[in-house]
Amino acid sequence: MFMYANPYINQNYISELQSMKDRIDRQLQQVTQPQQQTPNIQQTFQLAPTQNQTAMRYVNTIDDVNKELVFGDTPFFAKDLSVMWLKNVKGEVKSYELNEIVQKDEKDLMIESLQLQIDELKKGMINNAKSVDTDINEPVESTKSTRISSSKSSNAREK
Repeated sequence: MFMYANPYINQNYISELQSMKDRIDRQLQQVTQPQQQTPNIQQTFQLAPTQNQTAMRYVNTIDDVNKELVFGDTPFFAKDLSVMWLKNVKGEVKSYELNEIVQKDEKDLMIESLQLQIDELKKGMINNAKSVDTDINEPVESTKSTRISSSKSSNAREK
């Protein structure tokens, strides 16, 4: 009762109660409606090849091709460019032999044609020589000549 009689104490008490009420309201508000704070964002980028990314690779052997992980059809080339392997996602490998195609002009084509003609002529000459050799090497059967009589030679010995 003493507090109610003194207006100064009553004012202090009311202000304390008011401040306690404000704090309680703020705490309730924080609990029921959390403040929108910007969370700390850490971004980690993991770059992986996409389906469209098919870079060719150089390898030494097919064993190197089998060891590689691919995410799409990927060509692998031997370092001397003589063989190409194509590996798919399933791990299946197809092998291809590569040959260089050299562009030829008219002179090169003419030279190639003449060389083929020369080769054909050489083959024809070799075949002819072989047939002549087989004729020469055939065994000759001895046949007695009908012109020479054996009686004359026997008469010459008798004399």
